[in-house]
Formats: sequence, C-alpha cells, structure tokens
Amino acid sequence: MRSITAKLIIYFLVVSLASVSLISILARWNTQQEFSNFVFDRNSSEMVSVLTEYYRAQGTWDGVNPFIFMPNFNPTFNHGNLQPPNFTLADKTGKVIVEGPGYHLGEIVPNDKMVLGIPIRVDNIVVGTLLVGQETFQVNPLEQNFIQRTGNLLLFSALRAAVLALILGGLLAYNITRPIHELIKATQAISQGTLGEQVIVRGRDEMSKLATSFNKMSADLARSTHARRQMTADIAHELRTPLSLIIGQAEAVHDGVLPPSRENFEIIREEADRLEKLVDDLRILSLADAGELSISLQPVSPQKLMQELGGIYQYRLQERHIVLDTEIAPNLPLISIDPGRMTQVLTNIIDNALHYTPENGKITLSARQVDERVELAVQDSGPGVPDGDLERIFDRLYRVDASRQHDESGSGLGLAIAKSIVEMHAGQIRATSPAGAGLTISIQLQHSGQRLAAG
Repeated sequence: MRSITAKLIIYFLVVSLASVSLISILARWNTQQEFSNFVFDRNSSEMVSVLTEYYRAQGTWDGVNPFIFMPNFNPTFNHGNLQPPNFTLADKTGKVIVEGPGYHLGEIVPNDKMVLGIPIRVDNIVVGTLLVGQETFQVNPLEQNFIQRTGNLLLFSALRAAVLALILGGLLAYNITRPIHELIKATQAISQGTLGEQVIVRGRDEMSKLATSFNKMSADLARSTHARRQMTADIAHELRTPLSLIIGQAEAVHDGVLPPSRENFEIIREEADRLEKLVDDLRILSLADAGELSISLQPVSPQKLMQELGGIYQYRLQERHIVLDTEIAPNLPLISIDPGRMTQVLTNIIDNALHYTPENGKITLSARQVDERVELAVQDSGPGVPDGDLERIFDRLYRVDASRQHDESGSGLGLAIAKSIVEMHAGQIRATSPAGAGLTISIQLQHSGQRLAAG
C-alpha cells in the first residue's frame, strides 16, 4: 500500500471501529447494569412498602410467612410451586422470621449483615430488616425484551457512527494529503527544470508552514540559479576581455604587426595581472561560500587601521588630485577582527571609491561608535548610485549604470568579497547614496570592550 491517503483512511476506519465497538460494548453492559439496579430498587421498594403495611395492620410479624406466598405479595419467587423466598426478613432484634438463602428460621443475623439490609420503619421506628441480594429479582420477559431492543439500538447507532467517522476520516485524509500531493507535483516540476514553482498556502498549521518554506526555497533556488547562470556568463565575459587583449597583442608582436617593445609587453603584463586578480577574487569567493575562508580574530584599534589605510593610498590619491579626509572619533574601543582580511575589505571599498571619484574630488574615511558597535565608513564624492541599485552593488560582477563606470580595471568582485568577509566577522555592511553626496559604504563591527591605554 503506497498511497498515504489510503493508509490514513484505513487507520481512521480501524480506530473508528475499535472505538465504536468498545463504546457499544460498554454502553450495553452499563445499560444492563443500570436497568438491573432499577429493577432491584423498584422491587425492593415495593416489598418494603408491602411489608410495612402488613406490620402496620397486624402490629406484629406473626403470620408473615403465609402472607409472602399470597398472590398479592410482590412476585419475588414462583408462587405456583410455593418455593422458599430468595430474601430474608429479620425482626428488630435481628431474629430471622422469614428464612432465605444462608439463614434459618430463628437465627440471629450478625450486626455487620444487618447494616447491609433495608430497614422497615413504621411510624419512624425500625420494626424489621429486609435482606435481599442483587440476584433476588429476575428480569421478566418484557424487561428482557426492552434491554435487548436498547442494545440493538446502541449497536445500530454505533455502526452509523462508524460509517460517519469513515466519511469524515476520508475527507480529513484528503485535506491532509492534498498539500502533500501539490508539493510532490511542484518538486517533480523543479526536478525537471521548471524553477520557481509555488504551491497554495492554506491555513496556519504545520502543512501551511511546510508549503511556505517550500515556496521560499523554490524562489531562492530560482534566484540562485539565475544568479549563477548570470555570474557564469559575466565571468566568461570578464575572462574573455583580458585574454583577447593578451592573445591579440601577442599575435601582433609575433606577426610583426607591432614591434616587440617594452610598451607592447607592458600591455600584455597588465592584462595578465588583471586576469590573475580576477581568478584570485573568484577563489576567495568560492572559499567564503564553502565556509573554508579562515579568519584569525584579534583586538585592533580602529584609529590605527584607518590611519594606515590612509597612508597606503596617499600617493595614489595625490596623483589623481583627490583629497583624503579622515574623521576618526577619539578613544574608540578596540574591534575584534582579522587585520589582514579587514584590510582587504577596506581596500576593496576604497578601490571602488577611487574608480568612481573624479579628479579634484574627495574620499572620506571615518570611524565612530554607534551603540554597541564601531562603524567604519568610506565616502566618495562620485556621481552616487540610484536607489534601485543600492541593494545590488554587493552582488558579484554587478555594475551600475555608465555614470559610475569611470574605471573598468577592477574585477567587479571587490564589494562582493567585502560583504562575505564582513559577514564572517558577524558584522553588517550597507551602502547609502544621498542625492549629490556620492556613495557611502559603512561597516558595523562588534567591539571587544577594550580600549587603548592613554599615552
């Protein structure tokens, strides 16, 4: 049996039949017991009433033995055969005056047995005790027929309840398995290459949560596959450009079209360097994706880190006539980072700022404390980034419109690498671009709580 629907229906059927059968058996048994109790209470009450009237009329129990065999007495035994009664009657002293099962005439009934009997009162005075058992009264044919009809009614009701439970169980099984079938159909479509399949989310139960998770996974898979294909195409394009230049330049020198001069070989070297940087960046990203990019954390001064970066770029900035400004808050706490990796992050960001900052522009390096974190930021005075592109500038090989493509010497992976390394530090990186204020990329890192000693 492979269908979960059929399994659920059979499980519902088995549970329903077992439950209904048990309830039917218990109900029939309980009904019979309660009816027997009713018969006992009714007949014993009638006997007590008749015996009470007898004593009230006679003032004594004398002659009670012949009386119980008279037809007008409660028929507790076969009057026609004049068999002994199946009850015992004792007077107020406990002496047996009508013998029954286990007792003889004139015998004294023990007190522990007397308290189990039914007292007979005349004018609120106990004049005798009736000792009867549950088996004293037999159910007559009419009463037996009533019990039988009641039992049959319970049985038929149980069967109808079982059928109704089976129908409801089938509907419930269908409602439970319908989302599963939809998920199976969607997963099969995805396995055949139809990405982005979505299923209908119904309700707020576990199945709806599963459907929601599936929809998110399917959408993420579609986006990831699209991004991977786009990245593959972009990488092929990025690799093709330097390779074409290298091959073209080398063939031109080889064929004598260009002289084997230092300038021509320098072009080949520069393109080879660009190709090597692209491959290195791709390797770093692949290691970060696989969780194999190691970092070694240690407390570092934000002031020292930013000042060293300013010194590294001072000459290049002067060549481009770009002003370097630093805004570093005093007495900042140390940040727990891998100095080499974080330097790589910041150099990638500063390189990106250099690409898009025009001559006579300005780049600002800043560091400040924001709540429980230290924020490092790089701001350029370039053309800025449209709001629609801000969230994508950290994507691999993504470039915004032509206004920020001032320099194409980069690999297009610098900001993607920066984002991966910052996240490995449990930090946050974001980009803002107010109108007319260029692009600001800020990094927030958890500080270690330590500060450099004064002096």
